[in-house]
Amino acid sequence: MSSAVLQSSTRGRATTESVAVLVCLLALWWLASHLQWVSKVFLPTPEATLESLVQGLSTGELAGFTWDTVVRMLLGWLLASAIGTALGALIGASATARAWIAPTLEFLRPLPASAVMPLAISLFGLSGGMVLSVVAFGAMWPVLLATVHGLASVHVRLREVATALQLSRTAFVFKIGLPNALPDILAGMRLSMTVSLIVAVVGEMIASQSGLGQAILLAARSFRASELFAGIVLLGAIGFVSNALLALLEHQFLKWQRH
Repeated sequence: MSSAVLQSSTRGRATTESVAVLVCLLALWWLASHLQWVSKVFLPTPEATLESLVQGLSTGELAGFTWDTVVRMLLGWLLASAIGTALGALIGASATARAWIAPTLEFLRPLPASAVMPLAISLFGLSGGMVLSVVAFGAMWPVLLATVHGLASVHVRLREVATALQLSRTAFVFKIGLPNALPDILAGMRLSMTVSLIVAVVGEMIASQSGLGQAILLAARSFRASELFAGIVLLGAIGFVSNALLALLEHQFLKWQRH
């Protein structure tokens, strides 16, 4: 049996198993809600959640909230990707820079984005700009660290070739460093997308900005459980679709590695 057939069979089995797990979770949700293992005030039935989801999207209110969150997530992710790649390239291209800046990076990296929100609020107020800045800050680290790692791991032979060709540091970064770091950068960008979605939702809740975060918070405060779960389902769908699209782009960009 060829490797292509084996890979196809493995992917098909993995998909079947994933769907089976999802069906089991939905069945467990249905049982827990209908048998009232948990009060319907806190756990609505799947049917009620679907009804709230369809109604919210048909009226346009939930669709508007979804659009606001997606735009905020994408803008923050693009900023984080650009800043993280640029800073990572500057740091990763120089062993001296890595030695000097590494302790500072290790100090800042563990800081949760929510911890810098008070500072961002004092600078930007409770505004969309505040949320965007915090999203960019929180989502920047996976890309930055992945870029630094990718450039730092360039094979010594390639560095010797760059020296023999008398490439400038800028030429080395663009012609050798970044192509070598591309798998790491793309993996960091996928993780960064997830972080940007999470921070965008938290920022919307804290800053009262239009989006799914605000919609979920208001639904929770008024005990509208079906609307709350509808918002959570949408967030899961956004995360799934964005990750799938990035995985597809990563597959296309890294075709050269498989040849």
